[in-house]
Amino acid sequence: MELEPEDNELDLPPEYCHYRDKGCEFANSCLNCPLPQCIYEQPRGRQRWLKRLREREMIRLFTSERKRVKELAAMYGVSQRTVQRVLKRTKNE
Repeated sequence: MELEPEDNELDLPPEYCHYRDKGCEFANSCLNCPLPQCIYEQPRGRQRWLKRLREREMIRLFTSERKRVKELAAMYGVSQRTVQRVLKRTKNE
């Protein structure tokens, strides 16, 4: 049994569709996005991307600016244990 599109829905070819490429907070348009895959296509993609960004910044501050675990925890509003887990993960890699 094949499903028919509803009368009010048109299945137009892409050249007849008017798509506004507004982008997101990471790029001003989807066609100019630097990411290899849209983060909104992955489950919790934006959340994971921001978390990795935060972790890289924690590692940078710890190694290059000699920030302490307690300082990093206060800066990012996380527990000291969270910062320790991030730092341990990079030590093991």
